[in-house]
Amino acid sequence: MRISVFGVGYVGAVSSACLVSLGHEVVAVDVSAAKLELIDQGKSPIVEDQLEALIAQGVADQRLRTTQDAVAAIAATEISFVSVGTPSGPDGSVAMGAVVHVLEQIGRAMSGKSAPHAIVMRSTVPPGTAETLAIPTLERTSGRRHGEGFRYYSNPEFLREGTAVKDFYAPPLTLIGASEGDDAAIPRQIYQGVPSAFHVVPYRVAEGAKYLANVYHAVKLAFANEAGAILAAHGVDARDSFRMFCEDRILNISPAYLRPGFAFGGSCLPKDVRSFLALARDGGVAAPFLGAVLPSNEANIARVADMIMRHGRRPVALFGLAFKSGTDDLRESPYVLLAERLIGKGFELRIFDRSVQLARLIGTNRAYIEREIPHIERLMAATPQAALERSEIVVVGHVGGEDRASLPALLPGRIVLDLAGISELRDLPGVEYQGICW
Repeated sequence: MRISVFGVGYVGAVSSACLVSLGHEVVAVDVSAAKLELIDQGKSPIVEDQLEALIAQGVADQRLRTTQDAVAAIAATEISFVSVGTPSGPDGSVAMGAVVHVLEQIGRAMSGKSAPHAIVMRSTVPPGTAETLAIPTLERTSGRRHGEGFRYYSNPEFLREGTAVKDFYAPPLTLIGASEGDDAAIPRQIYQGVPSAFHVVPYRVAEGAKYLANVYHAVKLAFANEAGAILAAHGVDARDSFRMFCEDRILNISPAYLRPGFAFGGSCLPKDVRSFLALARDGGVAAPFLGAVLPSNEANIARVADMIMRHGRRPVALFGLAFKSGTDDLRESPYVLLAERLIGKGFELRIFDRSVQLARLIGTNRAYIEREIPHIERLMAATPQAALERSEIVVVGHVGGEDRASLPALLPGRIVLDLAGISELRDLPGVEYQGICW
């Protein structure tokens, strides 16, 4: 395929050379004459393992060339990659000036050619960019309609500096954001031969996934560095502890817990976070990152309480009281804390949790709930129907299998706040549905 790559910084230079090696013809476009001159000489404009050899081969084979003329680049190609910088603005938000400038260039250039064109966004851009900025800009400047005279795709890159060429050929996944009904045939053809799972998702999902990846990398590094310093202050070789930590591929290095939803709780996580922070204080180690974990969790509970309160002080049914499904452990349960907030605000509340039998609670578990909600017996319902008897708002935290199938039929006429992402609750007739993160 014939591809123009706008922006030959880090991502653009690697993409240009690797696309050529896959058999495509590439025109590299940039405002910097110095960068383009280096490529024309078979040299790399950046330091990256294996890249210069690929560029030299592409130039020698006459499959990689450069230009500063956007119109000529669009006329000579059928696909354009956008890989310009998206730095932070003064307020921390992303500066989109370079992206807008290139999109306008591409749009104006498309207006002068009759053949269809495809635009592939490789730059890291905020969710919503495709629908609210990129496609409208291209339509305005080209005079074409999306899906008729051009197609637009989001294609986040997962390239690490130092191993970018290797990552291009063996990415963790190939991710394409596309419009509804577009099977991404053009990107599939571009990446034919790259051995990775190919995912086509809505634009916002692809744009959001790129942010998640980079932010999570930062989170892991901050966690490792801060936790390592705390361990070292207590005579631990943190490298050895982290090596053992990483041996657990079921819970630690895995998708476990990486599901957005309601707050965490239970007898272990809050307690051990506090204990670890105490170790930090004892060792004289600043722990701002880990110190924000519990306040963040509390903010999650407050956010859900606010979502309920926006509907007014209506009767509420809460499904789930234990900290998670399948247990009767109420200690530091976020549902107990949510119930406390609602009671304190004067809400009429009924609670259903089939696993929680108050008469069977013993020890610290019973002491905890009696301290937090002294008159809990009055609030507990024996059946879902009893919990829903007067309710106008239904908060679904967790529901066991035996009740999950019957619950949807009981909900019409109510507002449902889903904290668990239960698919059966969506699109129910007569139900005002709201998800916590969806």
